[in-house]
Amino acid sequence: MTLVDTGPFVALFDPQDHLHARCRSVLQAIRGPLLTTVPVLTEAFHLLDPASRGSDRVRDFIRAGGCDVFYLDDAGLLRAFALMWKYRDHPMGLADASVLVAAEALETRRVFTLDRNDFETYRIKRGHQDQPVEIVE
Repeated sequence: MTLVDTGPFVALFDPQDHLHARCRSVLQAIRGPLLTTVPVLTEAFHLLDPASRGSDRVRDFIRAGGCDVFYLDDAGLLRAFALMWKYRDHPMGLADASVLVAAEALETRRVFTLDRNDFETYRIKRGHQDQPVEIVE
């Protein structure tokens, strides 16, 4: 399973984005299911403009089952807030925090992101250990 962050959605579904071709190539190489979060989708729709062709493509991709969606429950939202506090010096937004919460809940470390600087800093809690994110690119 690979979690998808905001940047790849924007680049994949906006052909004018300078990272469009690179993200398409990465997406084609990923084996296994894709998963994202509602905060990631919210951020992507904001960056793409909800009325744009790119937003239409994201909606179609999700509807067609190209990527499943992880929903934060109350405990997940509280964990996201705790992560945002932990990384406040970096700082971490809700979209990134939701990706880490999903990674912890689903026991994966794989994240398709363009935000290497942030995700190299973040750690995923596994029991008593904090493990680095495996950045897919």
